[in-house]
This record gives sequence, structure tokens and C-alpha cells, in this order.
Amino acid sequence: MSHTKTYNVAIVGATGAVGQKMLETLEDRNFPINELKLLSSSRSAGLKMSFKGEEKTVEEATPESFEGIDIALFSAGGSVSKKFAHEAVKRGAVVIDNTSAFRMAEDVPLVVPEVNEEDIKLHKGIIANPNCSTIQMVAALEPIRKALGMKRIIVSTYQAVSGAGTEAAEELREQSQAFLNGEELEANILPVKGDNKHSPIAFNALPQIDVFQENGYTYEEMKMINETKKIMHMPDLSVAATCVRLPFFTSHAESVYVEIEKDGVTVEDIQNLLAHAPGIVLEDDPSTQTYPTPLSAAEKREVFVGRVRKDLDHERGFHMWVVSDNLLKGAAWNSVQIAERIVSNEWL
Repeated sequence: MSHTKTYNVAIVGATGAVGQKMLETLEDRNFPINELKLLSSSRSAGLKMSFKGEEKTVEEATPESFEGIDIALFSAGGSVSKKFAHEAVKRGAVVIDNTSAFRMAEDVPLVVPEVNEEDIKLHKGIIANPNCSTIQMVAALEPIRKALGMKRIIVSTYQAVSGAGTEAAEELREQSQAFLNGEELEANILPVKGDNKHSPIAFNALPQIDVFQENGYTYEEMKMINETKKIMHMPDLSVAATCVRLPFFTSHAESVYVEIEKDGVTVEDIQNLLAHAPGIVLEDDPSTQTYPTPLSAAEKREVFVGRVRKDLDHERGFHMWVVSDNLLKGAAWNSVQIAERIVSNEWL
């Protein structure tokens, strides 16, 4: 990006898994920064992080931290966003929030730039970054929806432990080691840190991400369902989700079934739409066993799609496999992308 104008940027939750990726992404993209502030809880204040070869000290976030800030990227948990986002807006900042705190609020745009970039300009100071698993799915489905219409989505996810934070990743490491040593597995974090019961993730699959709701779906599943309808502006779209945590570190994978509105559509038609869609990479050739995997998608900003095939019983049904780095497109990169669009369109 080439700019003359520069901006004062703050990262809230700078020391967390996503915060670190935000910092790296701002540097990679050469975002036009005048002053950069790294903010965190008092626990992490004083830590040093490096940006463009310079050492920066992490400060404790207070309402005053946002004086003079143009863009604030939040990724420190919903309670922190609820406490500080409005304080930042009050002081003139635009907040790009990576938690679930404001996603479903009426007056907050929920944005995936490849899908609904135009919604950014409706912001009243806060823009929400969707859930990681929602982001990659809607990015892959939007070119199909736009060209062929969409009636129904059924998704099963295969999600990396980094989505539950650095402690969860550490737990997977320790349990894997213990399992291979024939020792007892100790579980304190997953499936949900704050829930009553914990299960080992190593060599396991946990069909619970976030807490259960009264309807039997988990909060993560309901996030995917509600956020998809909001981002696509389709309140009546049929969406169902099953979200599963698996024992790998990075990138979420998803098996997505979609029913379109047009008749006579071929697999090649769908592949062609995906191959030319922004932010999407088609990796789909069964004859050479070509398809994306969590490892092959890690550290990359795009959303990767493979295994596109027609449903054998439903004329307008298609299946596909969608993989993306949950900390990049699923979080840090989508946030920075929103910031780039704000800057290039002058939507501050």
C-alpha cells in the first residue's frame, strides 16, 4: 500500500495469539502507521514486542490510552471490548473488534471485506470482525451465492486448538507428550475453559466449542448461524452448524454443504466461480489428491477450497472443503483488511 497520510493505531490484546498476528500483519502489509500503541491487561504490561525492528513496550489499557488514536484493533476478549470500545470511540477512534461483544448489535457492521465491504461505511465507530469459522465459510460461499443464489447451508467444522487461545495449544502439547509416554492426561482448558467439565483434546475430537445453549446447539454453532445470515443480508437463509475441536494447532477446516437456487449447475461452474473469487484459492484435483489441509493453509492469508462435488440426491446441492488459517483470515488479517479498506475509501 502506498500512502502519504498516516494513522495512529492501537492494538488491544497485543500479547495474545491474535494480537501478535495483528502486529505481524500490519508490518507485512506496510500499513501507513504514524504512531503504534500496544495495549494489554496489567498482567502483560511492560512486555516488549518488536515492530519493524523497533522495540515497543506494551502498556496497560486505560480509557486515556485512546487519546489521538485513529484505528483501534481489539482482540482481548469480549469483556475488555465492552469496557473500552466505547471509550475509544468517544475519543475519536474507529474500533475494529475481534470478539463476539458487538457482532450481532443492530448498528454494528459485521464485515468480511470480500463479502460485504460496503457495510463498513455504515459504522458508528465500531466494526465487528466475525467468528473465525464464519469468515472463511462466507468468503468461500459468497461468489456462489452472488451468481447462483443460495437456499441452505449445512456445515461441520474441524477446528484448531489455537482458536481457544495459547493455553489450549499448550494443553494439547502437554497431553500429546503424556499420551505418548503412557501417562494420565490432565485436562483443564478444553472444550471450554469456563465450563464445568474438561476433556483431553490430544488424540481426541470434542464436539463442543463454547457453551451449550438451551436449543442444544453450542454458542459457536449459533454464532456461525446468526453471523452468516447477517453478513450475507439473508435473515431467512437456512443454516445449520456442528462445530468440533480437533488436535491440531492452526487452521480451521470445514465440510460445507450448500443448496443453490439455479438448476443445471455443474461442479466446473462452481470451481470456476471459486477460482476467480477474491481471497480464495481453489486447490481441487482428485486425480492428483490435491486439496487443502490445515498444515498447507497455515501462515497463509487466503481461504482454500477443494473437494467440490455435487450431492448425489439433490439436484442443486453441492459439497466442498474449506480451510483457512484461523489466526490470519479468521482474525488478524480480516481485521487489518477492514482497516485497509477504511483507509483507502476514507471511511474513518
